[in-house]
Amino acid sequence: MNGLFITFEGPDGSGKTTQIQQLANTLIKQGYDVITTREPGGTRISDLLRNILLSTEYQEMKDQTEVLLYAASRSQHVHEVIVPALQQNKIVLCDRYIDASMAYQSVGLGIAKKTIKEINHFASSGLQPKRTYMMDVSVKESKNRLSQRTNKKGEIILDRIEQKAHDYHKKVREGFLQIAKENPDRVYLINANQPIDVISEEILEDMTKLLANRMSS
Repeated sequence: MNGLFITFEGPDGSGKTTQIQQLANTLIKQGYDVITTREPGGTRISDLLRNILLSTEYQEMKDQTEVLLYAASRSQHVHEVIVPALQQNKIVLCDRYIDASMAYQSVGLGIAKKTIKEINHFASSGLQPKRTYMMDVSVKESKNRLSQRTNKKGEIILDRIEQKAHDYHKKVREGFLQIAKENPDRVYLINANQPIDVISEEILEDMTKLLANRMSS
């Protein structure tokens, strides 16, 4: 595969989606073939699983069920969308991937790291991103940003995962930071408290280097 697989990670409300779109728009203007996608979701089957995973109607969901549903959604997404795009030499920008499972389910839920790794290695056929842009914000700032997402009635909209306790989200953030520490060659840690344009420029600078190395290799 000659494409380039890039993921974006970080706590909820860290600005991943905005930065993915900013980067995609810039790369497309430069003539690159780019697709953007997200997890959970990205395919018809994966989107159905996303609805189950994030719906507040399913508070009774067991931790094991959550792990397996995320992995099932990922498997369909990888093999139906990501791998075919990479085989067509496209740049794939994905909102969340296996690092999210390690942070949310291993560290957040307390499930053994080995278990999460093995399940997701099977689900993804071992596919790893070339670069991960990890957006870091405090739990307090994350909650503040999420509180600004409201419906037409002015009510705050939080999904099943976002509704979890402060301590859980603190563990998740710590999990992401640990992943960044353990994978310095892949993970590019970003202070997401900076202005949007400053972050975009930082990501683009690194991405330009990646593309240059790709062309020369």
